[in-house]
Amino acid sequence: MSVRSDSAPSDDAAANREADADLEVLRSSAAARLTGLEAAIAQLRSDRGSDNADDEHDPEGVTLSSEWARLEGLRGAALRELAEIDDVLARRRSGSDGICIDCGRGIPPERLAVRPTATRCVACAERAGL
Repeated sequence: MSVRSDSAPSDDAAANREADADLEVLRSSAAARLTGLEAAIAQLRSDRGSDNADDEHDPEGVTLSSEWARLEGLRGAALRELAEIDDVLARRRSGSDGICIDCGRGIPPERLAVRPTATRCVACAERAGL
């Protein structure tokens, strides 16, 4: 999240370090969640084994197939979150973070504070239906 203001350079550097630390925390959290989901999927795969039993009529709870779908959905979301965070970190290194991909104007720091992976300003995000 590039800070665009008239503040002193040391203020900008401190804000950038803080933003980087926040992104690393988000990335670590998403990576840990992904690791846990992959372990749960592996356990489910093991539980299912090569048995093709009909679990759709199991009165004991959710079916293996519905649990598989749930875990895969959560896994996909964690992968997307990691990719978005990695994209932000790459944009920060290139100096293009905080620039709207549609209009080229700066994304307000307040928006980036709330949604650090934002690639559009509010107006362009609204136009895009996001």
